[in-house]
Amino acid sequence: MRVVVQRVREARVVVEGRTVGEIGPGLLVLAGFAPHDDARSLDWMARKLVQLRIFSDEEGKMNRSVQDVGGQILVVSQFTLLADARKGNRPSYIGAAPPPVAVALYQQFVQQVEGLLGKSVPTGEFGADMQVSLLNDGPVTLVLDSPPS
Repeated sequence: MRVVVQRVREARVVVEGRTVGEIGPGLLVLAGFAPHDDARSLDWMARKLVQLRIFSDEEGKMNRSVQDVGGQILVVSQFTLLADARKGNRPSYIGAAPPPVAVALYQQFVQQVEGLLGKSVPTGEFGADMQVSLLNDGPVTLVLDSPPS
């Protein structure tokens, strides 16, 4: 599993002109799933996101988690994170989980994040053509890979 995490002041996902998910201050998480991902990798990533200390404390040090600051998390599926463009100019997506597998992993991941965060987690729409807008705070952007299973 690979995610891109962005600390945001706000973020929104629009599909066909309608907003399907939006948050205020918190984390925008773009999530890509591999065929070998399992419950253990989802749990590891969900815990990492909720506990990741990338929000500033009183001294301006990144020492607080999204949970500590009462922030929100918006999760958007993005299979292109698993692209391999090392050979040629057209990325290969064979490293991404096929849609039936990925949608189940995505739904399970969102449920785990909700359980750990203790609040609803807005999402994008799996498989849709989405427009994602955000106001990156910092900017702070991290790429995280789950450990091998």
